[in-house]
Amino acid sequence: MDAVIDLNSDLGEGFGAWPLGDDDALLDVVTSANVACGFHAGDPSVLRRVTDRAAERGVAVGAQVGYRDLAGFGRRFIDMDPHELANDVIYQIGALDGFAKVAGTSVRYVKPHGALYNAVVHHAEQAAAVVEAISRYDPALPVLGLPGSELVKQARQAGLAVVLESFVDRAYTPEGALVSRREPHALVRDADEVVRRSVRMALDGAVEAVDGSRLSLRPQSLCVHGDTPGAVELARRVRKALADAGVSVRSFA
Repeated sequence: MDAVIDLNSDLGEGFGAWPLGDDDALLDVVTSANVACGFHAGDPSVLRRVTDRAAERGVAVGAQVGYRDLAGFGRRFIDMDPHELANDVIYQIGALDGFAKVAGTSVRYVKPHGALYNAVVHHAEQAAAVVEAISRYDPALPVLGLPGSELVKQARQAGLAVVLESFVDRAYTPEGALVSRREPHALVRDADEVVRRSVRMALDGAVEAVDGSRLSLRPQSLCVHGDTPGAVELARRVRKALADAGVSVRSFA
């Protein structure tokens, strides 16, 4: 059987007069759009524009939920009460789902953003809060998460569908976590290397960690960050390389 992979990107991250990334161009390349829900980025007009255009192109809309941290772009950990975090996640999913319905589609999955994404790799209480929020809002929504994470473990225990994700442009620790953005070489900046990693992840399910060890991740979705310089051309190259390698690129949702 041919290999199949989803290609996702973080979109809708502008705010007011400040755009970030080329959402329109990326929507012509990716199969799933992780749309900011207004807490770490995005505003009502941004959410409506992105959901409208995703629906027009048949791109799956996912709620990218994060901490209430516009100034820090959601990349700062917040030690929240789990009940409050669950409510914040429900709020964000519901907001995006409203605009998605206006556009003729719906939220099809949930993915945490930034510091929340990294926290729920190991933070059991916050992972439980995210799982509770999704279960209460719509238990049919899949969770997009890091292989081996606490979020993935608890989501499966709660009966939620899980989609494993790998990052084509981020470095990995030997333990399978993402290298902190505060560390040097957290981002993979060589476009040729990003393309090679993408094909290897899709075909072999593997990636090389920063110490040279091999990680077996078995992703069902690959992420190209929308705010990375040159993201659009990089995403096009990744998709072409996947197709050339016989990989079918389509959404899991």
